[in-house]
Amino acid sequence: MRGRAKPPAAPLPQRAGVDPVRVRLPPDPAGAWPTVRDHLLDRFTGAIGAGAVDTMLAEGRFVGADGDAVRADEPYAAGRHLWFHRDFAPEEPVPFPVGVVYRDEHLVIADKPHFLATTPRGRHVTETAVARLRRELDLPELQPAHRLDRLTAGLVLCVVRAGDRGAYQTLFRDRLVRKEYEAVAPYDPALRFPRTVRSRIVKERGVIAAREEPGDPNSESRVELLEHRGAFGRYRLLPATGRTHQLRVHMNALGLPLVNDPVYPVVEPEPEHEDYGHPLQLLARVLEFTDPVTGEPHRFESGLRLSAWPDR
Repeated sequence: MRGRAKPPAAPLPQRAGVDPVRVRLPPDPAGAWPTVRDHLLDRFTGAIGAGAVDTMLAEGRFVGADGDAVRADEPYAAGRHLWFHRDFAPEEPVPFPVGVVYRDEHLVIADKPHFLATTPRGRHVTETAVARLRRELDLPELQPAHRLDRLTAGLVLCVVRAGDRGAYQTLFRDRLVRKEYEAVAPYDPALRFPRTVRSRIVKERGVIAAREEPGDPNSESRVELLEHRGAFGRYRLLPATGRTHQLRVHMNALGLPLVNDPVYPVVEPEPEHEDYGHPLQLLARVLEFTDPVTGEPHRFESGLRLSAWPDR
């Protein structure tokens, strides 16, 4: 079976390190959209209003593959690609830099701070690790090969060229990357470590918290206690799988919710402004793998530290 044809290259440059939005016009067997404007109104009025769509058309902000502005009265053509730049809402700057622990012609290993999303999504667009690094390093094709939660700090593997992304994504898909996390959570002297936690984790779209439910396990984490001080411990977490919020879910299931976790065990209301003094105590500390392009073995370690466990 033939795969879907690769879409044409975007005719618009990035803005603030963010790619333009691409729209592919879908089939219209009923002829509901005589013109491009008719479709764009149906598609975007609910999000930004009909007046904003007409203003964007009048200002030439929708363009075709040739880079020319799309006219409102152009006949609708299913399968056509259009591009435009969204309007960026003001974002609260995350007051921490994105570190770079390694860089070569293929890779950038970023050291992402807490509170910074990895990729543009939702209300976090320009204040994301990828957008920042594209601007700061002048690497417009930079893309992550995996994801790290916004509230989690630590290492993110990014590819310099988009064409290399698949090779590095395959490493994560095939579990060929050793990932090591560090966390601070309550200490329970009744629990024995190391231990392996396996469970079935389900994450529904639109629901903040993942949950465990009966059934065949789809997640596995090894938990090691490194040390403890009074009521709290410092843990090494080794995920064998990569379910959403897996480590947070497994630690919570042990009765050891991570310090400053706003979701487990209870989903807290989203604050109007971030409390940067109380980050989630979870750090992606180590990435270890064999480079699929060069064959070179790599081991990278984060330079960040968890604030709830200061060195003594």
